Amino acid sequence: MFLPVTPEEVRAHGWRALDVILVTGDSYVDSPYVGVAVIGKFLLASGYRVGIIPQPDLAGGADITRLGEPELFWGVTGGCIDSLVANRTAAGKRRRSDDFTAGGINNRRPDRAVIAYTNLIRRYFPKTKPIVLGGIEASLRRIAHYDFWSDQVRRSILFDAKADYLVYGMGENTVRDLADLLRAGRRVTDLKGICYAAGEKKDGFLAIPSWEEAATSPEAFTRMFLTFYRNQDTLTARGLAQRHGGRWLIHNPPAAPLTQKEMDEVYDLDFARDAHPCHRRAGAVRALETIRFSIPTHRGCYGECNFCAIAVHEGRTVSSRSEASIIREGSLIASRPDFKGYIHDIGGPTANMYGFECRKKLARGVCPDRRCMYPKICANLQPDHGPQRALLRKLAALPGVKKGIVASGIRYDLLLADGKQGLPYLRDVVNRHVSGQLKVAPEHAVERVLRCMGKPGIAPFLSFRDHFYRLTAQAGKQQFLSCYFIAAHPGCTQDDMEGLRRFTRREFHAPADQVQIFTPTPGTISTLMYCTERNPFSGRRIFVEKTASGRERQKQILVEKKIPFRYAEKNNQATVTEGKTMGKDKDVKKETKKKPSKTLKEKKEAKRQKRAG
Repeated sequence: MFLPVTPEEVRAHGWRALDVILVTGDSYVDSPYVGVAVIGKFLLASGYRVGIIPQPDLAGGADITRLGEPELFWGVTGGCIDSLVANRTAAGKRRRSDDFTAGGINNRRPDRAVIAYTNLIRRYFPKTKPIVLGGIEASLRRIAHYDFWSDQVRRSILFDAKADYLVYGMGENTVRDLADLLRAGRRVTDLKGICYAAGEKKDGFLAIPSWEEAATSPEAFTRMFLTFYRNQDTLTARGLAQRHGGRWLIHNPPAAPLTQKEMDEVYDLDFARDAHPCHRRAGAVRALETIRFSIPTHRGCYGECNFCAIAVHEGRTVSSRSEASIIREGSLIASRPDFKGYIHDIGGPTANMYGFECRKKLARGVCPDRRCMYPKICANLQPDHGPQRALLRKLAALPGVKKGIVASGIRYDLLLADGKQGLPYLRDVVNRHVSGQLKVAPEHAVERVLRCMGKPGIAPFLSFRDHFYRLTAQAGKQQFLSCYFIAAHPGCTQDDMEGLRRFTRREFHAPADQVQIFTPTPGTISTLMYCTERNPFSGRRIFVEKTASGRERQKQILVEKKIPFRYAEKNNQATVTEGKTMGKDKDVKKETKKKPSKTLKEKKEAKRQKRAG
């Protein structure tokens, strides 16, 4: 069942008006992977009348006014991806395609969508109900932040959008509690997980450097961000206050992550797993190809890579669904008439973090002076891949399921730290849960750059690689690792990229084609480094490539000199090869020659003979 997007659908529900109207920068895809759908269905299950307006036209009021005005609040999100990341490449060029827009053409989502949609609401409803921002674009821009596309430190998006409240993080309980308080006419300013503007600092809250200071002083910006970053754990965080001109941004402490029971209730909601029929004339939503038959198993990440915003948005605590809830979803997927037997992904931000967490962290909160996985796996974490092994076996045994694939990516250092279940888990994955390639992310090979990234040294990757190909050869399969690398990360020079190229030629046994240029996005330590050109922990200056040509050059060092994919397992001499080569190499002979393409005349003659025959 879809949320209503038209007045006719509102009336079909037997409603005369809506309590909440959600506005999104994506086409409306009703899936547990889509935040606006999750929030809408969660509010609906809580007794609220909810409608949705996907990708409203900014040129007029027909779209934004068609559902009327909500009785409680508007909810505004840029979509599943920050609108500037969705719209712009790392070089700032406009993207032509959009996986979350019906038809795939990037012509519906505005830059800074959260601000654009809030302004649209104000234009047609000047004195309306509260406007509440949410989603990743609002969540990561909730305090003063460096904006790569304008190359400046901008104000909190709450002020630029002139909204009333901002819900950060995953937000289900916070949004429901906000609706409850607004319906009861009670004060909402003590609600965890929200930000709002106030005329004065809130008592007991920690004042961080103002927007004006952060915008003019790299030192102040560093102090501001690190204080913000260290106050994002629900058990240890203090409330924050930041002056913006004559007003204060009040940042309440984060809401608690969902319990397992609450997670199960969210994912047991009735999702259509399809795009709303209103989009059919425009064409398919490509994102559905990946998420329609995939199952999210957990949230959060304690990996804390410096370039990743998951820790600030989803949290550093991993929350897992119950096995029973996941099996129910697997059975539901397998019963669909359009299911072809393959669950496309079973995982979360990192697939192999399912089912275990640090007990000390759960009781006392995150450690203020250490990380769970860097520079090495903390002894208190005690990884256990046993629960996920059992889960994968049960999903694969469901009627109608041919294969359940692990496509989310695996932290190889975490796997190797599990001395009991790690390698058996990898054997299971290699034998039954890989669709030709397995995603891993070494990101780089030069030690100094890896330290700037907050990633482990390259030795664990090499050990994991050898285990993967040994097990692959034993299984008699042709599978390879799809490895991701980052160019132009703060601290990375052209010489470092040359070092990475030499490493791939010497050690890497898969095409080095998954290379992306670092894009500074709000909410990450790497973006802080990019902005200040300093390591925030040592205070030392680091090289940061900021020119578009230099950033592209770093990428081309790796992708222009590609390597063939080949692997010979040393112990038993079994060979695993990929059918295509990614470039020329003097040491590798071509086994097959490409057939010359037919001329137009030959093609016509072949068609004529086919018709005649």
